[in-house]
Amino acid sequence: MDSAKDNLVSYASKFDTKQVRFANRLYLFLAGLFITALITCNLIANKFISVDLGFKTFIISAGVLPYPITFLITDILSEIYGKKKTDLVVYVGFFCSLFVLLILWLAHEFNSVDFSPVSDKYYNVVFQNSWRVILASMIAYLSAQLVDIRLYHFWKRLTGGKMLWLRNNGSTIFSQLVDTVLVVFVLFVGRLPFATMGNYIMDGWFFKVICALSDTVFIYLVVGWIRARLKLRLGEEIVYDDGVI
Repeated sequence: MDSAKDNLVSYASKFDTKQVRFANRLYLFLAGLFITALITCNLIANKFISVDLGFKTFIISAGVLPYPITFLITDILSEIYGKKKTDLVVYVGFFCSLFVLLILWLAHEFNSVDFSPVSDKYYNVVFQNSWRVILASMIAYLSAQLVDIRLYHFWKRLTGGKMLWLRNNGSTIFSQLVDTVLVVFVLFVGRLPFATMGNYIMDGWFFKVICALSDTVFIYLVVGWIRARLKLRLGEEIVYDDGVI
C-alpha cells in the first residue's frame, strides 16, 4: 500500500471496543436508512407531484423526494468506511428491491376477499406498474450509485482527502443526471414524446441538484461528528483488517 493511500486509511484494530461498537452500529444504521429510503422511492414513484419552491415549480415523481437521501448516505459511507463497504450497501439495496418486486407480484397473484379494504382493482392501480417503475429504478439506481461512489473516491484521492464539498456535490450532481435520464427513459420511452421526457429529466435533475447542494452543510456536520468520535484524520477511512465489519 503506497504512502499516499496510507494517509487516507485507519485500520480498525487500532480502535478501542467502544469505537468499534460505535462504527459497527453506525454502519448498520446508515445501511438500514439507505435501504428504507430506496424502497420507499420505488413504492411511491408512480405518483407525480408539483413542488413549488418559489422561483420554479417542479413536476417530479414523488419517489424523488427521499431519493437524494440515498446519495447523501453513500457519500457519508464512502467518506468513513471506504469504497468496498459502500458498494456492499448498494448491492444489498439492489437485491432488497428485487425482493420487494417479488412480494408485489406474489400479492397480485391472489384475489382479494369481499371484505378486503383494498380490492384487486385499487391494488392494481397502485402497484400494477410497479414492476416497470422498480425495473427502471433498479437500472438507474445501480448505475448512478456506482458512478457516484467511483467519482467520489476519484475526487477524494485527487484532493488528498480535502475539499469534502467538491466530492460530495461533484459526484452526486453528475450521478443524479445519470439516474434521472435512465429512469425517465426506461419508464416513458415509446409512451411519451421526447420533448415531454426531456422536461421530466430537467425538472427531476434540477430538483436533485438543489437537494445535493443543500445537504453540504449537513454532511460536514455529520462527518465531523463521526471523525471526532473515532479520532479519524481529515479524509481518513476505516479499513477492517479481516475484511468484514
